[in-house]
Amino acid sequence: MKFSRQTTLRSRATVTGVGVHSGLPVSLVLGPAPVDAGFVFVRSGPDGFDRELQAVAKSVISTEFATVLGDREGPLVSTAEHVLAALRGMGIDNAVIELDGPEVPIMDGSSAPFVAAIDRAGILTQSAPRRFIQVLKRVQVALGDAFGELRPHANGFRAEVEIDFTNPVIGKQNFTLDLNPESFRRDICRARTFGCMNDVARLWSAGYALGASFENSVVFDEERLLNSEGLRYADECARHKVLDVVGDLALAGLPLLGAYRSVRGGHKLNHAVLTALMADRTAWRVVESEPAQRPRGRVGIRSGMAGGMVAPAYGPDVS
Repeated sequence: MKFSRQTTLRSRATVTGVGVHSGLPVSLVLGPAPVDAGFVFVRSGPDGFDRELQAVAKSVISTEFATVLGDREGPLVSTAEHVLAALRGMGIDNAVIELDGPEVPIMDGSSAPFVAAIDRAGILTQSAPRRFIQVLKRVQVALGDAFGELRPHANGFRAEVEIDFTNPVIGKQNFTLDLNPESFRRDICRARTFGCMNDVARLWSAGYALGASFENSVVFDEERLLNSEGLRYADECARHKVLDVVGDLALAGLPLLGAYRSVRGGHKLNHAVLTALMADRTAWRVVESEPAQRPRGRVGIRSGMAGGMVAPAYGPDVS
């Protein structure tokens, strides 16, 4: 574990685009946050007042077409998963996410533009030790023919995703990721959101996906891929599902030490499994990384509760 302390952004970085559902322009700013702040969304209002919201599981109010966060006042931000995936995937612990519209901009349909913004802002190591949620026992959820589980895992966080679409061009795919900043950047951050043409048409008629285009979505019909530039990965659809998993599970509030497996899943299943884990207080505990002071050997993780040493976790590579 190269670093065992919390991290934030060194400066602010801005991305601008359109909302995938509204089609309206939106500007988003990633900025620094203090120790233990986690991820905080700040939505600027037309009346000059800002609304703030902690990006945690209890803030999820909808998972139908994207992960939507809100509070008693109503929705605050939609399509939060791609920017959250970038922050968690790149090893950021604390950040403020400011935006002036109801959706995170879809950009190119992946997390790559947000990773580029993190690169521009830089990463700052903070004084406090990093904390994690360690999965202690298996938690499972079935929703129709979809299945998901979180289970203990010895090293860091692993995502194992299997998709199985009736569309023959997509078909059955699977991808496994052991999460660290290098694997996130290399293997999944560029994987784009995808859909079938008949589904896109249905969403358009219902007033959704008004900002969707071939510039920000991978689109298939029953016989072929419709994007002229082709795929970024042969299994791009499965990889994008892993991207969504990283973003949705970032709503745990702390990095997870465990393995997540999903079959035919999506935002709804990801949230259901995370909610089931958090509801069972015997299924997890918070552990804390030790400061990197030892001259040799692996840096361990100590529990904030009784139980002593547990498995080491990954740390962000900010060099």
